[in-house]
Amino acid sequence: MGCGSCSTGGGCTPNGCKSNGSCGTGGCQTMEVHDWLSNLDMPSNYKPFQVTEVKFKGSRKEFFLNTDNIYLEIGELVAVEGPTGGFDVGHVSLTGELVRVQMKRRKTPLDQVVKKIYRKATEADVEKWNAAKEMEWETMHKARKLALDLRLSMKISDVDYQADKTKATFFYTADGRVDFRELIKKMAENFRIRIEMRQIGMRQEAGRLGGIGSCGRELCCSTWLTNFKTVSTAAARYQNLSLNTLKLAGQCGKLKCCLNYELDTYLDALKDIPDRIENLDTEAGYARHQKTDIFKKIMWFSYQGDENWIPVKAARVKEIMVMNKAGKKAPNLKEEAVQMAAPVVVEKSFDYENVVGQDSLTRLDERSKGKSNQNRNQKSKTNSSQNRRERIPAGEKSPQANPKPQQATNRAPQNGPKVQQNAGAKPQQAVQKPQHVNGPKPQNNNPKPQKPEVKADGEAPVDGVKPEQSKNKNRNNRRKNNNRRKDNGSENKPAAE
Repeated sequence: MGCGSCSTGGGCTPNGCKSNGSCGTGGCQTMEVHDWLSNLDMPSNYKPFQVTEVKFKGSRKEFFLNTDNIYLEIGELVAVEGPTGGFDVGHVSLTGELVRVQMKRRKTPLDQVVKKIYRKATEADVEKWNAAKEMEWETMHKARKLALDLRLSMKISDVDYQADKTKATFFYTADGRVDFRELIKKMAENFRIRIEMRQIGMRQEAGRLGGIGSCGRELCCSTWLTNFKTVSTAAARYQNLSLNTLKLAGQCGKLKCCLNYELDTYLDALKDIPDRIENLDTEAGYARHQKTDIFKKIMWFSYQGDENWIPVKAARVKEIMVMNKAGKKAPNLKEEAVQMAAPVVVEKSFDYENVVGQDSLTRLDERSKGKSNQNRNQKSKTNSSQNRRERIPAGEKSPQANPKPQQATNRAPQNGPKVQQNAGAKPQQAVQKPQHVNGPKPQNNNPKPQKPEVKADGEAPVDGVKPEQSKNKNRNNRRKNNNRRKDNGSENKPAAE
């Protein structure tokens, strides 16, 4: 598989076998060997190495002689000689001079390689091979049932068929030796093939079956780990891990192999930390050891009856131990405590949509949140006032009972008509575009609100309109406004006539 953001500049072509992620060897893992000599020019009198490495199921690799000098490439299917006759099919995993290096690493002399490569696998060979692989699952379950009937303390974990269906190898795990002679007789009667029983360990079983570890990655034993070292609980103790078998055990039921990966680093760090220390004799009493931070080289102590832990450097603990051996008491540890940097706590208020702790998509806009709300409120008020002015005809009163003086001053025309109001009422919002008025157009220069002149009978004079006509219009307008308020459910009191 190639990546879309690789830094090699070669696009999505992976390194290694150069087969664009579709190689037939099972993947480009560390268990696979990359032919780094493929790009080198060989001398003219060079003779290719006759031994070829072939890989089978379960990362099993064997060496075969290429006596016919067949041109083979990594990943090709070949038909090879079986262990007890017949033929088997496998993938070519390594060719050329690297096979010589691999044989030297495995300490395999050339004289011990006697099996041969017959040919490149044909379609008939591949069909037989696929049919044999399809029989493995059913055969394994039948063999398990036979073992249960015979009450044998063993677990058959995998079956490997030979490509010509003449032999099957059964892999099993057991705590001790198992007498499976009766089991072999029954399996030979049911399957009509030659049977080989091979006992493997728990780690080898996990490597053959594969799986995903607790770290989220594929198991090390099935990808790149070839040698299994013993893992003890001392590795967990050195790393200050809790001795919980459920957490320390892998899928094989044994201790995880990764406990040995960082063990050397912990051992180097523990050289500067005193060992086998329980209490320190001080003037305030005995301080009991509670915890150790290996890499920060800080040790925590606490006094009896005090729940607070006191951090002390490891070098200072060594000095106090020397003083205690000499019969002297150390000063109070609280006076020499290491000043630990307190974590900075940032209080953050989440919105109602972030109750589960998710980051807000507008977390960078919190500073301008107040301004955006003000702008939103102003826009909504402006739109509502415009809609209200569109519904009210020219020369009529606005249904708004108590408008703000700032809005009235911003929208009141300088030379506009005077709107009828009751005595003692607050100035109402004036109409933006007055009609039936003779005079120049209004100018919005933010004039101060002017009190309308009110006559004795409560009527306000309007320019160009007689008092009687204005009185009738005002009465009709008040009725319309009252009806509109009733329809809209407004709680404003109607204007007094």
